[in-house]
Amino acid sequence: MRFRTIFDHINELEGIERDYEESEEFHVTNEIRDKCRELILTSDKLKQIMKLFLENIHRGLSKDTHPTSIIKCFPTYVQDLPNGTENGKFLALDLGGTNFRVLLIELSGDHFEMKSKIFAIPQHIMLGSGEQLFDHIAECLAIFVKEEQVADQKLPLGFTFSFPLSQKGLTIGYLERWTKGFNCSNVVGNDVVQMLNEAIDRRGDVQIEICAILNDTTGTLMSCAWKNHATRIGLIVGTGSNACYVEKQVNAETWNDVDMGSGNVLINLEWGAFGDDGALDFVRSEYDENIDRNSVNPGKQKFEKMISGMYMGELVRLALERFTKEGLLFGGKGSDALFERGRFYTKYVSEIESDPPGVFNSLRDICEELGLKHATEQDYINVRYICECISRRSAHLVSAGLAVLLNKMDEKKVTVGIDGSVYRFHPHFHNLMMEKIKELADPSIQFDLMLSEDGSGRGAALVAAVAARLQKEAAQT
Repeated sequence: MRFRTIFDHINELEGIERDYEESEEFHVTNEIRDKCRELILTSDKLKQIMKLFLENIHRGLSKDTHPTSIIKCFPTYVQDLPNGTENGKFLALDLGGTNFRVLLIELSGDHFEMKSKIFAIPQHIMLGSGEQLFDHIAECLAIFVKEEQVADQKLPLGFTFSFPLSQKGLTIGYLERWTKGFNCSNVVGNDVVQMLNEAIDRRGDVQIEICAILNDTTGTLMSCAWKNHATRIGLIVGTGSNACYVEKQVNAETWNDVDMGSGNVLINLEWGAFGDDGALDFVRSEYDENIDRNSVNPGKQKFEKMISGMYMGELVRLALERFTKEGLLFGGKGSDALFERGRFYTKYVSEIESDPPGVFNSLRDICEELGLKHATEQDYINVRYICECISRRSAHLVSAGLAVLLNKMDEKKVTVGIDGSVYRFHPHFHNLMMEKIKELADPSIQFDLMLSEDGSGRGAALVAAVAARLQKEAAQT
C-alpha cells in the first residue's frame, strides 16, 4: 500500500480527514483533528483574505489613504529590471537577520563572479543602539574589502536592508519599524543609508559609495529577473515574509521621482503587517494570539507571524503544549523543553515532514531531544499532522497573496522569484503553493515559481548595476 500524506489530495478539510480515515496506518485521533480545524483555511476563507488584501493594496498605493494604510506599498525607486548589459564590479551588503553578508560581484554580460563572507550580529547588538549596529557593519565591510584587496577602489554598493523602509529616493530610506527580533534604539524614523555612511566615515579607512538601498524581496526579484526576464514578483518566506512587484508609476500615487523611461516602479508591499488592523482576526487562532502577545512587537506584523520561519516552530510548540496539558498527546506528560518558549525550532517542522509518510525517524530523534522518549507512534502521527496543518496554512496564506498580485499583472506569463529558508527547505512548500495558486489565480495566467540564487546578495549588486547603467544611458542622451 502506498502511503499518502494530506499533501497529495484536495485542500478542503473534508479531503484531509478522508485521506487519514482511508488509511489504517494514518489515523489522526479525532480530538486532535477536531482541534486543528481552525488551522485549516477553506477556499472561501482564502478568497475573503484575497479580497481584503487587494483592498489594502489599493489603499497603500493611493496618496489619500497611504498614511493610514496597513499595507504600505512603498515605491522602491527601482525603475527597471536587468537587461544583461550591466557590467563592472559591485559590492553588496545584505542585512536582514541574525547574520549578514558582504559580497563582491563582477558582472559581464551573462557572466558573473561572486565572492562573499558571512558575519554574525550578536544579540546585544540586535537590541543595542543604532550606532553600535552600524559601527559593527562598517567594521565587517572594512574587513571584507581589505581581504578582497579592493579597499583602494571606490566601488558602488547595493544595500539590502530587509526591514520596513519608507524610501524617498534610491539612496534614502527611513526605517518604519524593526522586525525579526531587532530593536536597536535611535534608528526608527532615521535614514539608514546616512547612518551607515556616518559609520563608514567614522572609520576613515575604506571608500564605499552606497548607490542603492533595497529590501530582500526587491533583491530577489532583481536576481531572478537577471536570469528570467518574465520575473515581475519577488517573495521572501524565511525568517520573515514580504513581497514586491512591478507596478505602473501612474498607479503609485506616492511616487515622486523622474521617470527614467520604463514607466514602472517596484513596489515594496510590506505585507507582513496585513491584519494589524484586525482584518485577519476571523482566521487567527489562539496560538497566533499567544505568539503576538509574547513577541517584541505586539500587534505588529500579524500576517508575517502566521507564515514565517521565525514563528512556525513556536506555533507548533504551542499546539503541542496545549494538547499535552489536555491529555491528548504524550499521555499528558510533557517535558521542560516542550514547555519552553522557542524550543521547538522551525527546522523541526521541515525535518518531520521530510520523512516519508509512516516513517518517523526525524520525529523520534526530535522527541528524544525534547525529553519525550515516552512518545508513542500515535503521538508521532498526531504531531506530524499538527506540523502539516501549520505549514500548509502558511503556504496557503502566501498563495492567496501571490494570486492577488498575479491577477494584477498585464502579462499572461509571469515568474515569481522566491527566496527564504521556509520555501527553500520545507519539503512540500513549493508544491502546496503551486497547487493553491492554480486554484486561486486567474486561470488565463501562466506562472512559475523560481527559487532565487542568492537574491538579496546578487540582487543588491544588480540594483546598483542597473542604477549605474541608467545613469550612463541618461548621460549619453
